[in-house]
Amino acid sequence: MKLCIVTHKIKKGDGQGRVNYEVANEAIRRGHQLTLLASEIAPELEHNTQVNWVKIPVKGYPTEFIRNFIFAQKSTNWLRQHRSDIDLIKINGAINMAAADVNAVHFVHSSWLRSPVHISRNRRDLYGLYQWLFTAFNARWEKQAFQKAKVVVAVSEKVAQELINIGVPRSRIRVIVNGVDLEEFTPGKSNRQKLGLPENVTLALFAGDIRTPRKNLDTVLHALTKVADLHLVVVGHIEGSPFPQLAASLGLNDRVHFVGFRRDIPEIMRSVDLFIFPSRYEACSLVLLEALASGLPVITATATGGAELVTPECGIVLTDSDDIDALATALMSLTSEQSLMQQMSQTARSVAEQHSWTTMAQTYVDLFEELSKNAEHRSHTNLSPSTRPITLPFGATGAN
Repeated sequence: MKLCIVTHKIKKGDGQGRVNYEVANEAIRRGHQLTLLASEIAPELEHNTQVNWVKIPVKGYPTEFIRNFIFAQKSTNWLRQHRSDIDLIKINGAINMAAADVNAVHFVHSSWLRSPVHISRNRRDLYGLYQWLFTAFNARWEKQAFQKAKVVVAVSEKVAQELINIGVPRSRIRVIVNGVDLEEFTPGKSNRQKLGLPENVTLALFAGDIRTPRKNLDTVLHALTKVADLHLVVVGHIEGSPFPQLAASLGLNDRVHFVGFRRDIPEIMRSVDLFIFPSRYEACSLVLLEALASGLPVITATATGGAELVTPECGIVLTDSDDIDALATALMSLTSEQSLMQQMSQTARSVAEQHSWTTMAQTYVDLFEELSKNAEHRSHTNLSPSTRPITLPFGATGAN
């Protein structure tokens, strides 16, 4: 099969880029030929003989909106010229205007635009206006892109429902949850002292962008005031964040530890006791899966994509992200029973083991091969009588 993947980046260290990186490697493993329309790909893919990289340069353009527009225009033009050479096209969202066989949806802009924590509702300035326009245009374009796709892949049940809400038939939606690196994120013990974390205390983790209210650290901090002795480590860029000041005003300086942006998240996860992530809006959270893989009991909320993976045996899912009392109760119920957290830890790891990068990639390529076979079958059965292959007796060739 000749497969074409269209996305900005195909490499590790990038959420959507990592998904496509794993899918590309699984397709290569099965012997398929790949064309990658991307601005950046991993070096090992670039030098693979099964890969044709069509580089779409966008560096130097001033905004993400313009960069995305240039990418869409160039990749669409390339596909128009070479579509007949491709068996199957995988596209991500409204990345271009070509018709995709598979469109993988990591984010539904229509839903994000309606969210009460959309940036435009918190920033009444030019940047807020820019974010509103960016989301609004993408919301319009993605509807068109999803209508053209044969199959639309949602990365969570939450995203699947959001697709249904904008008119995508459920029959054309498949749910394929993103994967997790089960070797990088694994249960174990880390030296808290070396990581700059407090020892001999129950320690929870919050990780995400803490410069906006979307991830909901404010509710976590308010809940923490009701849970004595629980400490919290917060991973995320501190510059421009209002939350260190909020923690100080709540008298939490001794129990909340802001450590800034960190690249040693796997080590930090091995050093804490539980993970808190009641995001107000999330399509599908990789960090949630990483916490489960690390054997951490998880407290999250239904507004967080991927929350459907958190069963009562491995965590707690809140119905309201902003319910401070409910979050405090959940925290107390876990921290007061160490044996319960240990049981949840084992189950959390078992849940994550069902969602490795390998499993995810195999599911995608299985889908590609299914669609390709169905297309071949339809092509064969739809031939007119004059063009169908004729079976002649005694091995005759049909030549005059």
